[in-house]
Order: sequence, then C-alpha cells, then structure tokens
Amino acid sequence: MNKEKLTELYKEYKLEKEDVYKHQHYLLITRSGIEKIQAVAKIQITYEVVRCEPNFAVFKAIAHKGSATIETFGSALKGEGYKDGSTNSWYVAEMAEKRAMSRAVLKLTGFYELGVFGEDESESFKNNNK
Repeated sequence: MNKEKLTELYKEYKLEKEDVYKHQHYLLITRSGIEKIQAVAKIQITYEVVRCEPNFAVFKAIAHKGSATIETFGSALKGEGYKDGSTNSWYVAEMAEKRAMSRAVLKLTGFYELGVFGEDESESFKNNNK
C-alpha cells in the first residue's frame, strides 16, 4: 500500500479519522466517507437492476467523474449471517446498490488500486470498534 498516495487522497477528499478504519487485512472507508468522496469528486452515478429477487439482488453502477466512466457491480444475498450469505438484512436491493456505489466511487478516485474498500462491501467488514 502506497501510504504517501493514500495520504494525498485523504486530504484531497477531506476524509477525517472517523471516515477510515483498519479491519484485519484491509483499510476500509465508512458509508459517510464514501458520500464525502462522491460529493468532493462530483461523481454522478446511475444504476441498472441486473437481478432483483426477495433474497438476492445485483445492481450495475455506471459512474462518471469528468471524462472518466466506469461500470461495476454490487450484489447482496440474504442469509442468516455473512457466513451463508452476504447480508443478514432483508434490504438486499439497497445493499446491492450501496455496494455498487462504493466500488464505483473508490475505483474512480484511485482508492481501489491502493487496496482500500468500502465498509458496505461485506458484512465481515463492519467496524466492531465503534
């Protein structure tokens, strides 16, 4: 992980200590941190529903930042916990959308290439230290 580049990105997108945390092997950005980055970077996102069922959803995010455009996906599978699904919430469409958004924002701003993920990308990423 390039700490110098990461520090630059934190400053550029006005992230604060509560927006980022370390979880086992990953550096994670909170939902509010993702929202800050999106606002500062002026990222526009549209979504396409690829699949939406009561227990499973896949959303495609099409994101634009200036002349750059990316497409990425987010999914959610309802289970009793993250061991047998990717969420224990009945809000699978909303989870899929949040995951697609996180990936799109982090990819367009260079965080993903540094190994930084959004906390919504996995139930196992949740911060237990809050």
